Amino acid sequence: MGRGRPGAPPRGTAERTLTSVGSGAATGGEDGRTDTPDTDDDGHTERHGTARRAPEGERRETPRMWHITLSVSGARAPLTEVRRSLERLAHDHPFLLTSRYAGDHAEIRYWEEARDLHDAAAVALRLWGEHRSTANLPPWEIVGLEVIDRETYHQRVAEGYGPPPAWPVGVHPF
Repeated sequence: MGRGRPGAPPRGTAERTLTSVGSGAATGGEDGRTDTPDTDDDGHTERHGTARRAPEGERRETPRMWHITLSVSGARAPLTEVRRSLERLAHDHPFLLTSRYAGDHAEIRYWEEARDLHDAAAVALRLWGEHRSTANLPPWEIVGLEVIDRETYHQRVAEGYGPPPAWPVGVHPF
């Protein structure tokens, strides 16, 4: 039994385009999403983050918001340097919500806009390596990645299983 979205071709048959989250002002609320449903030309309401039926021969998908938690670890580094590097990364990329760090590991949480989980994960897996030199990040490796959709994130928070609500936005020690 195969799984897939209506109107979407089987995995691996189309070229993927990776995207990154836009500014909140251009895309909607704090996580880049609006809460109003879209209606197509036939009057059908679309749930956010699902594929919309496109005219014959065309394929159109609505990007979704994904909550990313990226965990990195490696050889111990001075705490002041780790903090400064994470602050530089957050300054260069204001989409970062929270970074927590210690001398030998860090965790970064943020929202990513992408067509599907595969695209969101690919962008997240490139983040640390692509910004290692510009933000002077430690030469740590990625040891964990969690990518969940917006609805799952909000469900976890509502059930008390989400990230601690006391963590303010920014860079903080563990």
